[in-house]
Amino acid sequence: MLSVPASRPNAYTGSPLDRAGTRRDDADWIAQALADPETLFAPVWRSRSLMKGVEDGHPEAVLLTGGAAEAVRMAGGPWAFLGMWEQRPVFAVDCSAAEDPLPLLPEGMGGFTDLRQVAGLLPPGEASVLAHARGLMHWRTRHRFCGVCGHTCAPRSAGNAMQCTNCNAQHFPRTDPAVIMLVVRNGRCLLGHSHRFPNVAMYSTLAGFVEPGESLEEAVRREVMEEAAIEVGDVLYHSSQPWPFPASIMLGFHAEGLSDEIHIDPEELKDARWFTREQLRDPAAHGFSLPRVDSIARRLIEDWLEQDA
Repeated sequence: MLSVPASRPNAYTGSPLDRAGTRRDDADWIAQALADPETLFAPVWRSRSLMKGVEDGHPEAVLLTGGAAEAVRMAGGPWAFLGMWEQRPVFAVDCSAAEDPLPLLPEGMGGFTDLRQVAGLLPPGEASVLAHARGLMHWRTRHRFCGVCGHTCAPRSAGNAMQCTNCNAQHFPRTDPAVIMLVVRNGRCLLGHSHRFPNVAMYSTLAGFVEPGESLEEAVRREVMEEAAIEVGDVLYHSSQPWPFPASIMLGFHAEGLSDEIHIDPEELKDARWFTREQLRDPAAHGFSLPRVDSIARRLIEDWLEQDA
């Protein structure tokens, strides 16, 4: 089986930030950065990011400074230091407590949009920063209590960790590893349609979470067998993609199919089929659609197609 290299970076990668981890526990430096009118803030409202130009099809991230940033911070939500962008500190701030955050902002600042709807149109660096902010704020708003003793937690490391106020247990942002794989055999690839897909015509690569004590290659083989009853041989790494929706990292592979007959798990999939390159190059003509352009699933398919171009 041929190795299929990644042709270009995945969406949400290529962050322009220096995460500057050594600054997180410097309380004086963090306080000065928070007070600096030139510091940048990426607001998150109910898992949505602030952007302008969305309706025109040319979205761009809106990062707040000065008074606008202070108004959003007054909503009282959690915040966290993300890093440095061209020597300027960048923080995420959650303003979900406000029923409508737009009155807190000057006119013309845009609106709050689901990042996944426009990520393929955003400059790569901006998409990465907004994804970082969204994922971290999701964790902060949902990890207020200790998983060990149940007491309240307090933020540490400029919002990048939480510590129990009772037992002092430390908690860090959770990222769940998930394998995602394009299984190929005899010039065809295996795609499935999940009950969870909002697009009723979409077929995508199989995927699943890595279980404790399991290698990535073992996870690929297990998931494909469980979902489609296809045996898998060689498993070759392609690339990875942060997917903070809410807290995963997608680990992409191409995998060698060793059998042909599909038997789906009806709890996991509504359908699964083998698709030829001809079908994938013109999915509309064959009655299906491919996964969204910002997904690693789409990249796995496109890079495999290019191998035969």
